[in-house]
Amino acid sequence: MLIIDSKDCENIDKALKKYKKKFEKSKVLLQLRERQSYTKPSVRRRNEVLKAVYKQSIASGKIEA
Repeated sequence: MLIIDSKDCENIDKALKKYKKKFEKSKVLLQLRERQSYTKPSVRRRNEVLKAVYKQSIASGKIEA
C-alpha cells in the first residue's frame, strides 16, 4: 500500500503526481504483467543474454541507437 504524505495546503494535482511517481517506482504494474504468463527460466535467461549482447554492441559502436 502506498502512502502519500501531503500538506493541508498542497494541491490535489501535486499529490496525485506524487502518487503516480511512487507507483511507477514500486514496479507493481511490471510484476503484474510478468505474472500474466509463465516464461521458462531458459527462455528468460536467453532473453537476458540477447539483451546484453545488444547493449554491448551499441556500446562498442557497431550499432547506432
